[in-house]
Amino acid sequence: MGFEELKKRQSVIWGTGPYERLPEHYQPLLDHVARALDVRPGERVLDVATGTGALATLLARAGGQVTGVDLAPALITTAKRLAADDGLDIAYEVGDAESLPYPEASFDAVGSTVGSMFAPDHEAVARELARVCRPGGRLALGHWSDERGVVDMFNVMRPFMPPPPQGAGSPFQWGNREYVEQRLGEDFELRFEEGDAPQVGESGEDVWELFSTVYGPTRTLAESLEPDRREELHRAFAEFFEGYRDEQGVRQPRPFLVVIGTRRG
Repeated sequence: MGFEELKKRQSVIWGTGPYERLPEHYQPLLDHVARALDVRPGERVLDVATGTGALATLLARAGGQVTGVDLAPALITTAKRLAADDGLDIAYEVGDAESLPYPEASFDAVGSTVGSMFAPDHEAVARELARVCRPGGRLALGHWSDERGVVDMFNVMRPFMPPPPQGAGSPFQWGNREYVEQRLGEDFELRFEEGDAPQVGESGEDVWELFSTVYGPTRTLAESLEPDRREELHRAFAEFFEGYRDEQGVRQPRPFLVVIGTRRG
């Protein structure tokens, strides 16, 4: 399976569940990226891999002229509906983070939250982020850490998943400062901040119910497995989160890295 075939699958997988229920579970990351972008009224802003528009909504409320782009048509449909419900004027379009459908230097600010990191061709993503951001423009990306947190959850799922295409980057490489410097440092003056968006739930079973119904990759994986194998995944996933239970319930630390950049001239 090559990159294009993988992206065709991703465009469906990410839209299989009601993803709009998930951003509240990483609200600290969304808020951190929105603060870092510091959008001013009237600025042209792009949210790459917007999902159902959680970041785009924050940026529009700050007064930005916001465009949100995502590979998954179903997510864009939901984002448009949510924007209409909120009375927000956000331009949502289907598009690929590896080949953004915009001219060079189109935007004053470019952001992405735990979205563009899942595109397989990291060099193409880095090139496109730089291409569409004007000289002196701002960049802010929120990525899950490569050391612990969400990467550990994916490690639970990995034995049940098909192998990625040869040459595809791991999404969690974007959570490593040195790796990001290598990809973006030539085009952006960078600095980094960190935060935590814990996954909470009443129990490991509660977290499994959330991800297996709402989160496209987990839902699609579970539905693809034979019943016995699906139950193995179910048990492994729930037991993993049970390891983070205290008297209040489950609380798994999920550290994230915020990449903040200024486009070089």
